Amino acid sequence: MTITATNVSIGKKPAPIELTDAAITKLAELIGAEQDADKLALRVAVRPGGCSGYSYDMYFDSEIEEDDIVRTFSGIKVIVDAESAILIEGSKLDYSGGLQGSGFHITNPNATKTCGCGSSFS
Repeated sequence: MTITATNVSIGKKPAPIELTDAAITKLAELIGAEQDADKLALRVAVRPGGCSGYSYDMYFDSEIEEDDIVRTFSGIKVIVDAESAILIEGSKLDYSGGLQGSGFHITNPNATKTCGCGSSFS
């Protein structure tokens, strides 16, 4: 199940990425363990590099730039810069906690080619 974003944003652009319940739960756990948790948001970005051309970058951030798109999912704030938003539009962030393949995974409908490890795309 995917929870849709509330309409909290800069620029009122559509949410470029959705979060599953599992991703929201894990992010709440991770952010809650950080100092100044109330000021942190998950930044999702796309950077040149990786074996397929682009790679995903995710980290906690407390700064919001003027062109960032900001959405809140069940209390978890997600920030995406405008350039990355174009490349990940319609994507879904999920989390799997199993013994094999534990971690976050982005399903990107815009990716025409992905690498074997799933961390880069073109």
